[in-house]
Amino acid sequence: MNVPAFKEKAEKQKKENKLFYDKLGRNTPKNLDDVFHEAHDEAFKETDCLSCANCCKTTSPIFYQKDIERVARRLKLKPGNFIEKYLHLDEEKDYVLNTAPCPFLDAENYCMVYEDRPTACREYPHTNRKKMYQLLKLSYRNTLVCPAVLKITEKLKSVF
Repeated sequence: MNVPAFKEKAEKQKKENKLFYDKLGRNTPKNLDDVFHEAHDEAFKETDCLSCANCCKTTSPIFYQKDIERVARRLKLKPGNFIEKYLHLDEEKDYVLNTAPCPFLDAENYCMVYEDRPTACREYPHTNRKKMYQLLKLSYRNTLVCPAVLKITEKLKSVF
């Protein structure tokens, strides 16, 4: 995965993609979920997340209480100690990581807490969920983070 080339392409398409997602939000097609899911499946047939890991290197998932408890248990920490060491409340009052890249990402882009990773990591990039019209702003933001979402967006633009 050529992450610098992806970032350059994503930046070039940023304005166009923002306008596209805004338009989709105003006039949501009935088959939006179907097209998203088909494009998701196609994109992930040719996307190797381990060669990229840009999401883990640049963004933080939200940690819900069950995520905090699960990862803390994995690390043999009390939830309060886990929060103190790794998390802070953001402006929306969600727990997020203190640092990027993720402290649980190793040198080969493997997640050291993979089996116990947060729900947001499990579901990322959220392009195969139901009611995609509710996730259009997030999908747009993820075009700047995830090469697969940029591919999915290109497919969507060719259909809609």
